Amino acid sequence: MGDPYILMLVALAVLALVDLVVGVSNDAVNFLNSAIGSKAISIKNIMIIASIGVFMGAITSSGMMEVARKGIFNPNMFMFQDIMFIFMAVMITDILLLDLFNSLGMPTSTTVSIVFELLGAAVCISLLKISSNDNQTLVDLWSYINHEKALQIINGILLSVVVAFSVGAIVQFISRIIYSFNFETKASYVNATFGGFAITAITYFIIIKGLKGTPFYGNVKPIVEGNTLLIIVGSFITWSLLSQVLIKAFKINILKLIIGVGTFSLAMAFSGNDLVNFVGVPIAAWNSFQVWEASGVAADAFSMGVLSKKVPSNIWLLLLAGGIMVITLWTSSKAQNVIKTGIDLSRQGDGDEKFQANALSRLVVRASMAINTGISYVVPNSALNYIDAKFQKPEIKINKDKTYVQPAFDLVRASVNLIVAGILISIATSLKLPLSTTYVTFMVAMGTSLADRAWGRESAVFRVAGVINVIGGWFLTAITAFLVSALVAYLISWDLFMIPILLLIVTILIARNTVIHRKKSKEEKKQEYIERTDLITINGVIEESSDHIAEVATRVNKLYTNVVKDLANHDLNKLRKTDKHVAKLNKEIDELKDGVFYFIKSLDETSVPASRFYIMVLGYLQDAAQSISYISKASYKHVNNNHKNLKKEQIKDLSAIDEELDKLLIKVSNVFTKRDFDKLNQILIDKRTLFTNVTLTIEKQVARIRTEETSPKNTTLYFSLLLETKDLISALMNLLETYEEFHLTTKKH
Repeated sequence: MGDPYILMLVALAVLALVDLVVGVSNDAVNFLNSAIGSKAISIKNIMIIASIGVFMGAITSSGMMEVARKGIFNPNMFMFQDIMFIFMAVMITDILLLDLFNSLGMPTSTTVSIVFELLGAAVCISLLKISSNDNQTLVDLWSYINHEKALQIINGILLSVVVAFSVGAIVQFISRIIYSFNFETKASYVNATFGGFAITAITYFIIIKGLKGTPFYGNVKPIVEGNTLLIIVGSFITWSLLSQVLIKAFKINILKLIIGVGTFSLAMAFSGNDLVNFVGVPIAAWNSFQVWEASGVAADAFSMGVLSKKVPSNIWLLLLAGGIMVITLWTSSKAQNVIKTGIDLSRQGDGDEKFQANALSRLVVRASMAINTGISYVVPNSALNYIDAKFQKPEIKINKDKTYVQPAFDLVRASVNLIVAGILISIATSLKLPLSTTYVTFMVAMGTSLADRAWGRESAVFRVAGVINVIGGWFLTAITAFLVSALVAYLISWDLFMIPILLLIVTILIARNTVIHRKKSKEEKKQEYIERTDLITINGVIEESSDHIAEVATRVNKLYTNVVKDLANHDLNKLRKTDKHVAKLNKEIDELKDGVFYFIKSLDETSVPASRFYIMVLGYLQDAAQSISYISKASYKHVNNNHKNLKKEQIKDLSAIDEELDKLLIKVSNVFTKRDFDKLNQILIDKRTLFTNVTLTIEKQVARIRTEETSPKNTTLYFSLLLETKDLISALMNLLETYEEFHLTTKKH
């Protein structure tokens, strides 16, 4: 009788394992960002601390499991069969959705996804039950859905966004006024008091409140309840005194200790609050199956009101889940991708911006500037000057033989991020509200960034655009989760055979996303856009510019050949793909030019004159890339408009030019790869020959027009290709001449 449902349980168990992996990959950003961004602790130690926190949090999460059973729908209104359909739909949708966001490197909320998936699937099954019952109407939907609890959860999630941002900004502003950026020079009692406050907040809300709702709470309940104020005051005094001893006697940086403890506590809070998102549904399905199997009643006739009762969670299952989460934490490359997005948006200072400015971000920045101007008229100048002095960043002086990479933000901001986020999440956990840890930690980080003046005039419009994109992604998560889960639930209820088909689709899509992600990771260049303080010598300029030239020569060669071949075959799809690769090349060169400021700042004093050379090299590379871009776009447009093919003679001439260009660009790539610059002169001679041949080809086409050519569009395209090829060759000739001159000058010195 239970065979199909046993298979569904097996499928749910496998889906739970996969969901743990994709879920942790997305949510690792929540508790790792602050420690990694501040570089307070080594990566290895951060991971060890977070792993212990995740494992401990898994044990304290049993109280949250009730949400999956009765938080969104009224289980007494559904039969066992209905419940299994809902749970299967939720898990399938959840994995697809989270894996998609992980691949994009966008942090999303596992809590929002699971809530709206449960809501979507439950609504779908409810509507099917209502439609098959003549005595019920659409109004009866509210008897199926626990709309009061669902609205409470949704309102709590939305409220958390505003509260987290506001509290993060206020606490960070106060902390910066107290500490400024010279926190190392502060009196030890200030650090000790801050340490006492921070660790008291963490230990009380995470350890004590975090235990509420777990089997372990009964042991400490008599001590905690009724003694809250005494515990807080006692903890504050104890931790403050202990912090003072650690600072004075052991010379320990208390902020680093706070970040370590905060990372542990936030990882614990995350695991305690979010584990339900990954395994709550499969555990609820297992509990349902056990009760139904013992009843002997048909699956479509057994009411699941039993889910309304409190069911103790299996501690071994929770520990197993915690172990899988820890392994994922250490091995997931997608987690690193998501973490990078969060750090980039909260980074102090300028650098590479992942998101492009949009109309809304520009409007927000202009409005903020107007508000700041208004405040400056109201607040006395003395107060403004005092505040500005607290936000002045000191210059970092290092020896010439040392290298140093600035952290994304300092220890003060990292500490505030962890303290505020940990407190807010643990309060929600103690109230059994599945608060979105992603929303809280992300918005706290954004609030502290704003208050810390990390979003300056150079970066504000891009950072705001990034925040808008991420928040927009959250709303998209909710809508998509609801609709897709409802659709999957409908398909499963239509025919059980849809389950293996859907599982196959999930497998294919995850495998595809993984392959694309790995390919993208390999292609991405590891470029530093942060303020580099490692000194670049004249040899460094040569090395860096040579690598760029060799890379561009190789890619331009391949792209030009592809355009000629695809144009000859009139292959629109391949021309479209080539155009995408050309756009990517142009973007990378633009990024190199955007990094010129930091490159010049990091030059050694004796190498400063080389900056002019480096700028010229990037300019010529951009000219070459723009030429190949025009050639690609013109060819694609011609074929896309269904114009006539080029004539055989024209294709033959283009192929001949391509062969000559191919040989020369291979030589250029080899010269710069091997740093064999003495061969530059010979390549320049060969390039002049090619330049002459292109000119002769243009003259040949003029003669054709006079005698046989009948297509104006073909002529326009052909001349465009030849003239742009001349520009491409000219850019390369100018580049090589500049490099040869620089090489000879450097060699002479």
